[in-house]
Amino acid sequence: MTTPLAAKIAREYGTPAAVIDMDRVERNIARIQAACDAAGVANRPHIKTHKSPLLAAMQIKAGAKGITCQKLGEAEVMADAGIDDILISYNLIGEEKMARLGALQGKANMTVACDNSVVVAGLPQAAAASGRPLSVVVECDTGRKRAGVETPAEAIALAREIAASKGLKFAGFMLYPTETGWAEAQKFFDEALAGVRAHGLDATMVSTGGSPNMKNVGKLKGATEHRPGTYIYNDRMQVAAGVAGWDDCALSIYSTVVSRAGPDRGILDAGSKTLTSDTGGLEGHGLILEHPEAKIARFAEEHGFLDLTRSNTRPNVGDVVRIVPNHVCVVVNMMDEVVMVRGDEILGTLPVAARGKLR
Repeated sequence: MTTPLAAKIAREYGTPAAVIDMDRVERNIARIQAACDAAGVANRPHIKTHKSPLLAAMQIKAGAKGITCQKLGEAEVMADAGIDDILISYNLIGEEKMARLGALQGKANMTVACDNSVVVAGLPQAAAASGRPLSVVVECDTGRKRAGVETPAEAIALAREIAASKGLKFAGFMLYPTETGWAEAQKFFDEALAGVRAHGLDATMVSTGGSPNMKNVGKLKGATEHRPGTYIYNDRMQVAAGVAGWDDCALSIYSTVVSRAGPDRGILDAGSKTLTSDTGGLEGHGLILEHPEAKIARFAEEHGFLDLTRSNTRPNVGDVVRIVPNHVCVVVNMMDEVVMVRGDEILGTLPVAARGKLR
């Protein structure tokens, strides 16, 4: 069954279309800001989810301290929009990136993360280009085995190296504990903090993340801020993690059923180029709100293959359905724009201004 709003969106914009419910967006912004305020830590939202200066500005107006970006290109878009306090939570390497970082530091207050000496060695070039000190945090691996130094001793040594580098200022630590690893993260941080203090340094910025850890926000004694990102839209992964409900999911993909060649199967016009092949560790590739027992079993580029064997209801050809993605961040990056709605009213489109920024 196609809702009146879905029919209107399909008529005006076609499908597949990414649609955001602004009432839910505003509710999510307020809820997480209140949670950070209650925990006594600043909110530094990661804009990798929405990639929109307008939504970042809404987060800051609601009380966020600044923003987090993963790529220089994202930070450039945000700085050009007037956002002044930006953390790039990623190792930046190479002369091209240092030139761009220096230009950014010339117009916004920048902090960058690092976990190795190669990165540290390049950062003074950016500081010199901007004419002022560049703040640097040490990224610490506290269980995810992604990036980050693996021991407090390494963190202390890198902090000293940063402090001894011309134009650089050691600002503190950045952590992303696992959802169950906060006690271990506390031990790591306490040892690293004691070590840098023994050398006359201090950590004025201690940043934890992300949305799946909202149930743990404030648990790290000494944390000054938290970096949630996905919360502004939420998705199937956040619901599975227990930090959001279906009513908190603000972005849906509106997709048309274009084929029902067999009784237990069908085809959507949203394939891997829309929903992406990132399952987030979940079964299927999204939740169809109108047919929650149906499974988006697999993809071609423009085909979503429906398995209807467990579904009590079956869509018809031409039906427009709403899909909550498994991982909304990667889905948004596929879009040039999203459609904004409030209730049954279409407000217009919002450019995904920082999409496709791979560097």
